Amino acid sequence: MIITQFDLVRSVMPKEDPTWKFALAATSTVEGLVLRLATEDGHVGYGYASATAHMGSTMETLEVELGFFRAHVVGRSVWDVEAMLGSLDRALRGAPQAKAAIDCAIYDLQAQILGVPLNQLFGGVVRTQVPILRILAIKTPQEMATQAQKLFDKGYRYFKIKVHGDVAEDVARVKAIRQQLGADAHLTIDANQAYSVKDAVSAISQMAEFGLDLAEQPVHVDDREGLSLVTKMVPVTIEADEAAGSLREVYELVSQRAVDAVSLKIPKLGGLRNTIAAARICEAGGIKYRFGAAVGSRLMSAHALHLACALPGVDYACELGEFDRLLDDPFEGIEIENGFLHLPKGNGSGVRPVKKS
Repeated sequence: MIITQFDLVRSVMPKEDPTWKFALAATSTVEGLVLRLATEDGHVGYGYASATAHMGSTMETLEVELGFFRAHVVGRSVWDVEAMLGSLDRALRGAPQAKAAIDCAIYDLQAQILGVPLNQLFGGVVRTQVPILRILAIKTPQEMATQAQKLFDKGYRYFKIKVHGDVAEDVARVKAIRQQLGADAHLTIDANQAYSVKDAVSAISQMAEFGLDLAEQPVHVDDREGLSLVTKMVPVTIEADEAAGSLREVYELVSQRAVDAVSLKIPKLGGLRNTIAAARICEAGGIKYRFGAAVGSRLMSAHALHLACALPGVDYACELGEFDRLLDDPFEGIEIENGFLHLPKGNGSGVRPVKKS
């Protein structure tokens, strides 16, 4: 079957809280592009390109990248995945968010043609639901504790506390949230590279007193030696995020045992195909992995959910529920129930475009 249509639609989703921020950015909206691929006989698959500047692409650059890739997709067989995606890599280095949209749309299209859920293309399910870890934006310790309580009351038990590099204030954030929620809550932090090595060791060691499961990307993305040092010196699982931006980087982190865990993100790695490869690298090296923040449409979360339910090594809560704090989602079909995201029924990703009234 030949791909004959390659259509792009802008998606701008306002944040429920326009003051939401973390150490790398503060914006009032989440932007992306929805890619629609269709075959000559009318089958359709969708992908989502995340316009996330710290991953490498903005809305404007995504439109250029995807426009450039169009000629490498239209006119090709939907089954020629390796040849098609390989041609994208040869045509343009980088551009993982654009490539991820194409990759996801192709697999979604294949599943639609075969009449099966997306996970069947990756070996089928080992689980049908995943616990969701919700992100707490940077605010005062008490404001973050109040927000955590609201999410706890909705059934969430896993929380990621955004911190920004002030050791005393960040420790106070963790303390306030633990005191607010009690022992039943699982707490993690994400520094988004904000700490020096010494401050990371100091902060995480103090936070460990309040029961911290995991600390994500404590030091700068280029400081591999510093990241490894923090991993060795603190009693908390250290996870790479920005430092795991490609298959090569994941391989190096695992082979050097520079971290205890890796945050997998489909837009960052360039699609489902590469994310599976990254997971296998982690498994081979005895490094933990899970799915990190999918901030965008339900479409993007659904693709990640299908893969998270097909990979046996996912052993912790995943950040696939951030669509719940966004408005004007162009897709529907999944909702969080009591802190869990369940696989949707139906073919492909299981989500569908919202019908315009």
